Amino acid sequence: MLSTDGMINYVEKSDAKEFVIATEVGILHRLKKVKPQASFYPLSENAVCEYMKMISLEQLRDALYYERYEVKVPDEVAEKARLPIRRMLELT
Repeated sequence: MLSTDGMINYVEKSDAKEFVIATEVGILHRLKKVKPQASFYPLSENAVCEYMKMISLEQLRDALYYERYEVKVPDEVAEKARLPIRRMLELT
């Protein structure tokens, strides 16, 4: 199991010509851009995240600009999320 970037990096570095993708089918477009000569097979054509399709760039921009839609999570969930978030920020 890999993150989105993990999958992209794996495909980019792999010598394989065919991949079975077991995640949201929206990633297929991105993978084809990384390795156009490869074939990608979704485990399910119905693997579509309806929530990912609901957010536009304009909505994201406005949410950040106007500081809308605060998300609150339990402390134990927030604590578990801090480490990977810190690691991502260290990469920038």
